[in-house]
Amino acid sequence: MKTLRQYLPGDDVIQLAIRLGLLAFLIYWTFVLIRPFVPILAWSIVLAVALYPVFDFLSRLLGGRSRLAAAILTLINLAIVIGPATWLGLSALDGVKEFAGNLSAGSLMVPSPPEGVKNWPLIGPQLYEHWSQASSNIRAALREVAPYLKPLAGVLLGLAGNAGVGTLKFLLSVALAGFLFPYGSQLVAAGRGFLYRVVPEQSEHFLELGGATIRAVSQGVIGVAIVQSLLAGIGFKLAGVPSAGLLAFAVMILTIVQIGAAIVLFPVIIWIWTDKDFTTALLLTLFLVFVGVLDNILKPLVMGRGLTTPTLVIFIGVIGGTLAHGIVGLFIGPIILSLAWELTVAWIRADRAKAESLPG
Repeated sequence: MKTLRQYLPGDDVIQLAIRLGLLAFLIYWTFVLIRPFVPILAWSIVLAVALYPVFDFLSRLLGGRSRLAAAILTLINLAIVIGPATWLGLSALDGVKEFAGNLSAGSLMVPSPPEGVKNWPLIGPQLYEHWSQASSNIRAALREVAPYLKPLAGVLLGLAGNAGVGTLKFLLSVALAGFLFPYGSQLVAAGRGFLYRVVPEQSEHFLELGGATIRAVSQGVIGVAIVQSLLAGIGFKLAGVPSAGLLAFAVMILTIVQIGAAIVLFPVIIWIWTDKDFTTALLLTLFLVFVGVLDNILKPLVMGRGLTTPTLVIFIGVIGGTLAHGIVGLFIGPIILSLAWELTVAWIRADRAKAESLPG
């Protein structure tokens, strides 16, 4: 086998090595420069894909004025981010700081049941006894594991410290998505051309699958979780629940990873019945129960197809995205990982079907 030196003179080999080295350095330095903007760009593309049907409908409603439709949709998105989302984020931030402080000081505790629980009909005495035992046991367990949980406090405070940067990234992503809306067809064509060069036979299928996955996860998982957490936060605030923002944030996380909000809502409802009068407790309970089943109502409406991505993939995307990119990664992590999973599975199935169709 001939070597490169046998094909090229010595000086040409040196020049080729220098050029390749410069090209590698240029690619590396370009990546270093754009790396801080990768989450912003990724989230803006996700928003553009997820909301493009809304943009298209609004554009046709306005007589084809796509720029006006993009501006209106961008203003609505900015109002949501600046308004209720920021309110929820600031409330959750205070709760995270308080929790991290208690964690660092080793002063975590589970409250004892109010005495009024004993007077509840039928279940009152038993509930009071079980609650007291659970409170004592959990307190003892927390005292044992508190020294090992202290490093977690630093991680939580680090995430809380990045909240301002995360909010700015959200605003920039929404603004950038607004610029992308009018060029949706050109971007789709560019994506189709790129996929055709990579997977010519499956390019159209992969393009449709990618768009469907992004919309399914962003609307049916992320979007529903945000709506559910905002409504839960409103209910918690109306009830005067301590750390309402942090609990609403927990509702969002649990909904994203497909565990469900009942883990948070059920103890809150019990607390409401111990603290409020009958009418107030009943109204708040009805509202929170509605919030708890809201995902079962909204998901079939907003998801164009059933989500086949395993829960573990979404969970890893949430954790990995948050650790890698902060609060923005919490949302783009499960979307990107779900997209990678769906495309990989489709690729494997296509290759397997092609192999099975070959003769003998």
